[in-house]
Amino acid sequence: MKSVKAHSFEFDSSTARFNLSFGLMAAIWLVGLAGHFTPLHEWPALFLYVVGSIGLVLYRGKKKGEWTEMYLAGGELRKSLTWGGIGGTLLLLLAMMNTVTMMKNQNGAAMMSGMQYLLVNRSLLYLYPILVIAEEFFWRGIMFSAMIQRGFNKHLTVFLTTLFFLLNHFAVAPVNMMERAMMAMMALPLGILGGYIVANTRNVWGSVLVHMIVMTSMIAAIQIIM
Repeated sequence: MKSVKAHSFEFDSSTARFNLSFGLMAAIWLVGLAGHFTPLHEWPALFLYVVGSIGLVLYRGKKKGEWTEMYLAGGELRKSLTWGGIGGTLLLLLAMMNTVTMMKNQNGAAMMSGMQYLLVNRSLLYLYPILVIAEEFFWRGIMFSAMIQRGFNKHLTVFLTTLFFLLNHFAVAPVNMMERAMMAMMALPLGILGGYIVANTRNVWGSVLVHMIVMTSMIAAIQIIM
């Protein structure tokens, strides 16, 4: 009887997180679409994305005790961080090669002018760790775990969460479409690598490490190119 109750509780928990995460994603995209045609642009959607993602995860963790279920605790932390460090280093090397290529391109600076304006001119440079935490908690934490626990194949889960993560850059990034596309391209290897780290370790912190390394390299590239 206890095992049946435990299974029922786990199913109800994953269903709630599944519905909440996809509901928040839909809300973010709708706000981003509406904001695109107003003077506010995508800023309200970006705010909802960061605050909503962290808030939702904290609520489920503190009120429902689902830290382990969302892969924020438990699992194979050491293995997750090890693979995160290896994967982040590989992506860092690729980013360095890309930076060299852009430095040789006369249009390299113009291609990243929007991100440079946001990060440097608008003084958002030091807030990027919060964005990384919000993104990883949302895509590789609450949504990823809910899909796995709802019975989705891990490969399909990695593919879908990566696709959503990629598309989300078009909904929340207050920069031009070319720069959104560049960020979406960066999201592809991040989502795949981070997704498989989480799928195989049941721990999100290796994916956080990969993402933090890549974001740091992107910011360094902007500083160098600009």
